[in-house]
Amino acid sequence: MRQALSGILSKSASFLKTIMILALATTFVVAGSASSMAARSAAIVIDAKTGKVLYSSNSDGRRYPASLTKMMTLYLAFEAMANGKIGKSSRVVFSANAAAEPPTKLGVKRGGAITVETAILSMVTKSANDSATALGELLGGNEANFAHMMTAKARALGMKGTVFRNAHGLPNPGQFTTARDMAVLGIALREHFPQYYGYFSQRSFLYGRRRINGHNRLLGRIKGVDGIKTGYTRASGYNLVSSVDDGDRRIVAVVIGGKSGGSRDNQMAALIKTYMPKASSRGSGMLIAKAGGGNPITALAKVFLPKRDAPTPDSRPDDDAPYNEAPDGDAIASLVEETEPVVEEATPVVETRPVSQTRKIATVAAATADDVATARVAAAYGEPATVDPVNTASVPSGWAVQVASSPKQSEAQALLDETSKQAPSVLADAVGFTVAFEKDGVTYYRARFGFGSKTAASKACNALKKKKIECYAVHQ
Repeated sequence: MRQALSGILSKSASFLKTIMILALATTFVVAGSASSMAARSAAIVIDAKTGKVLYSSNSDGRRYPASLTKMMTLYLAFEAMANGKIGKSSRVVFSANAAAEPPTKLGVKRGGAITVETAILSMVTKSANDSATALGELLGGNEANFAHMMTAKARALGMKGTVFRNAHGLPNPGQFTTARDMAVLGIALREHFPQYYGYFSQRSFLYGRRRINGHNRLLGRIKGVDGIKTGYTRASGYNLVSSVDDGDRRIVAVVIGGKSGGSRDNQMAALIKTYMPKASSRGSGMLIAKAGGGNPITALAKVFLPKRDAPTPDSRPDDDAPYNEAPDGDAIASLVEETEPVVEEATPVVETRPVSQTRKIATVAAATADDVATARVAAAYGEPATVDPVNTASVPSGWAVQVASSPKQSEAQALLDETSKQAPSVLADAVGFTVAFEKDGVTYYRARFGFGSKTAASKACNALKKKKIECYAVHQ
């Protein structure tokens, strides 16, 4: 009996020893993989007029993006704005998840709300993690779905070496990119959304009574630098994507894995000085194709937000009407993300919206269970086969013609269809869509057609009025 028991214990000890060895081996492999991603710096310089690679160093090696991730979050936000899904003054409500993000952050409390524009400004300057999460949840329904959308969009833009897991870039071992991919995204942001690209040149912005300064020290220091984004985590090192335009030549340069903010900036400055003169003064067309195609991931991005007009087509919304944003004034220095100093002034004193109010204010259209399931499969961890079909050229400057509104979305859609039949030539190139808003506790749906400019929208509306169709042109 003792011998049998001794044998069993001996085998058990041997088994446990084997398990421990395997566990340690796995740990070393994972640690080694993570270390290899962060071990060497990577850089690339691309002529943004011709697409020619002027300089490359480890540009296709996997690296952690850190807050460069927010470039894709902003890309999808700009796309939603261009297509009339959201506007600059649309509200971004902060969930408990968004409010709990670690610094750098604005510090908006759960249930608080800011505008889309404030979210954008806080991301390009302060690199606010809570704003990125809140904006991602607004566009995707939840952050996991939004991360799938981000990865799908990366594939659509030709970013083959990138996978996103979150909207902000805080550490996640499954989130990675390459210097080349970040350069592609930098070029795409400028090419596809020139109307919004100016946000990246913002060096500071006023938030309540507080002046928030940005992290990008090359803005104003190097001639021609007009953006785009900095990033830092311990695993990634110091990252920077810069767009430079001297009026004749244009480049996008990327540095990932700098040992310090200063050395990263100096490396970027040296790359700009060396390769800007080698860029071409000539170029033809757009380098990065805009995404199109059919995929139910689009369902996750259908966001309907309120404005402030009555439910009639001839009542113009007052987009400049004041309302209270809800910052908490979190001025804690960055402990996780950006460690570069940020100069901030007095804490803002602004009311916080109760959760009950914010639930009435923002309504996110839920995709069907089948759509969500299919989208998740299509975007499964790294290699989504197709992308969302939003055509970013449809409404490049965010202008629309509203023809009606109804308490039922189906009726609003039917009105769009009927109007299209009545004026097919006028609306041939327009994109029809519905937008929800709240009025006296009742949800209504606007019926709108998107156009590429104010002139086009006004011209179309005048043509519709000649056909006895009431309408008005409005900026999203």
